[in-house]
Amino acid sequence: MIVRPKPNLINILIALKGSIAKRIALRSLMVTLLASAIVLVETMHPSYFAKVNATPFTLLGLSLSIFMSFRNNACYDRWYEARKAWGEMMVAIRSMIRETQVIKDAKERQKILRNLCGFAHALNARLRAENELDAGCDWLEPMPKGNAPDISGRILIQVGQQCSVLGESGVISEWRYTLMANHLTSLTRSQAVCERIKHTPLPFPYTLLLHRTIYLFCILLPFAMAEPLGWLTPVFTAIVSYTFFGLDAIGDELEDPFGRDENDLPTDAMVRNIERDVLAALGATQLPPVLEPVDYVLG
Repeated sequence: MIVRPKPNLINILIALKGSIAKRIALRSLMVTLLASAIVLVETMHPSYFAKVNATPFTLLGLSLSIFMSFRNNACYDRWYEARKAWGEMMVAIRSMIRETQVIKDAKERQKILRNLCGFAHALNARLRAENELDAGCDWLEPMPKGNAPDISGRILIQVGQQCSVLGESGVISEWRYTLMANHLTSLTRSQAVCERIKHTPLPFPYTLLLHRTIYLFCILLPFAMAEPLGWLTPVFTAIVSYTFFGLDAIGDELEDPFGRDENDLPTDAMVRNIERDVLAALGATQLPPVLEPVDYVLG
């Protein structure tokens, strides 16, 4: 995720980090060169463009803008819902830290809290299609057994079993066990929300139609602008293509908020905050540092 101070006018014009410009530069350049070629043909053979009317492009551009706004809103909703799910997960883990204070056995409490930290690491890896066990192995006590397809869920089952044993032995009261079970349910719900977002992309025909329409509009637009605008056509074509291609690329990036793109969620930083909370609760004095943005990117 991009973290930087509010840009001034100069930064707005020259900032590349976090901008979508690098991803769409080649496409915009190709369309601009095509517009230049069309203007050259129009200059040499003006009769070819005498009957081209810009009205259909105005209507198509308006419709395309509305269509893109709906898609980008849908993609942003996915990004923001994923952020809320991670926020709820952090709330549940911090609540577990508070509820486990009554456990006098330091080792038992440590197992529960470290497993919860391992869950955060494993879920982060799961959402990025990485190895869950490798991500959480330094925190898990004990390691999940078997070849479970859902390591993150298996960790929560282990924590639930630990809490159940403590409840049956009278270490924690029944109502406190109920509270802890509810927090584990919240963690399961957060995981399910993230997995739903990860594995349910926007309908492909919906996205494909938008991609095709954008390309058609940007390629055909210079034919309508060549006769009235002349050599200003490549300039306006570049601006329009930058806008439409950029909005399209932003939607693609926000659709999956769990990757390592510059505008994806900073899940590594959130996992590090969970680490610090857990270690501080266990009495550690040397905490890992808070992750800071590197070149304005917070991972």
